[in-house]
Amino acid sequence: MIPGGQSTPVTKRQRTWRWVRFVVGVALGGVALWAVSGHGGELAGASSELSHLDVGWLLLAIAVEALSLVAFACLDQRLLRCGDVRAGLGRFTVISLATGAISSSLPAGPLVATAFGYRQFRRLGASEVLSAWTLLASFVFSSLGLALLATAGMVMSERQGSAFDLIGVIVAVLVITIAGAAAVYERRALVGFLQWTLRASHRLIGHPRRPDDNVLSTFAASLSHVSLDKSDLAIALTWSIANWALDCGCLVFSYIAVGAAVPWRGLLLAYGAGQLAANLPITPGGLGVVEGSLVIALVAFGGAHVSTVAAVLLYRIVSFWAYLPVGWLAWGGLTWHNRRVDKLASLTAEAPALRHVPAPAPALAQDQTAVLPE
Repeated sequence: MIPGGQSTPVTKRQRTWRWVRFVVGVALGGVALWAVSGHGGELAGASSELSHLDVGWLLLAIAVEALSLVAFACLDQRLLRCGDVRAGLGRFTVISLATGAISSSLPAGPLVATAFGYRQFRRLGASEVLSAWTLLASFVFSSLGLALLATAGMVMSERQGSAFDLIGVIVAVLVITIAGAAAVYERRALVGFLQWTLRASHRLIGHPRRPDDNVLSTFAASLSHVSLDKSDLAIALTWSIANWALDCGCLVFSYIAVGAAVPWRGLLLAYGAGQLAANLPITPGGLGVVEGSLVIALVAFGGAHVSTVAAVLLYRIVSFWAYLPVGWLAWGGLTWHNRRVDKLASLTAEAPALRHVPAPAPALAQDQTAVLPE
């Protein structure tokens, strides 16, 4: 709605984009139904294997997945500490759970999750620049950790990687993420990159109309208070790798839980390729993309077809479907807590004003004064 109560007119481009999304959605749904109908026997076999799970290994898969989420929270905690903002690991874990659920289940989820995470970091006392830098650094280090894991898998299975044309993709991602990490570490390079991006955007599309160097100067001055040394860099990268390695461990224990042999040689490469594919903005949370790419790669690297389907489905149940309700519960608890804190803060702010309001004189005293003799 625009001021005045009138509806904002829908442009032709917006209507066209809605139709495009509708057609693409129907097409993807049709492809998914065709794929499922063509592999009904495999899905039936997978459901049969899932009905004979080893509960002990399943619990271990759940445990390492939970530790994976904690590792990501430790990454954010360490990065904010570089700006002298400190909070308990529990708070960061709840924020990570909530942002992950938002990112994986809403349209334009990553953008909404980024805005949500930004507001939570601001509540912890981080400045605008520190909050934005932390979100950027978290994304860069997380991507670099995945790229390093995929590179390790490529080294372990060089022939398979070349057969699937994955070497060039993984090396390119690794180089880009290393450059991003270097820019995050060397703040002058980051400011220079932003300045170049704004000016290039101004020349190409005319926006922003006037690249403001003063804004970038303020941004650079604020970043000077961020103390990211080599030990912080190493610890942040360690937490990132731990996050992905533990998540991969959930896949390993899912294999063992269904009683299948783990295709060790191609495991890291298949996992890295699957997770890189999940970051493509096709479906929320990589739904369908992760499952399909993991099954294809793991079977190509030696995994039994039916048992691989069962293991990947179990892995996604633990790491995605079971995670979503937990993440939304975390969002609800965090939202309730924030509203309660805001309400208490407003009451505390009103209390001093109430204490300074003069009390009215008692009515009885006023009446007695009226009848006193002059």
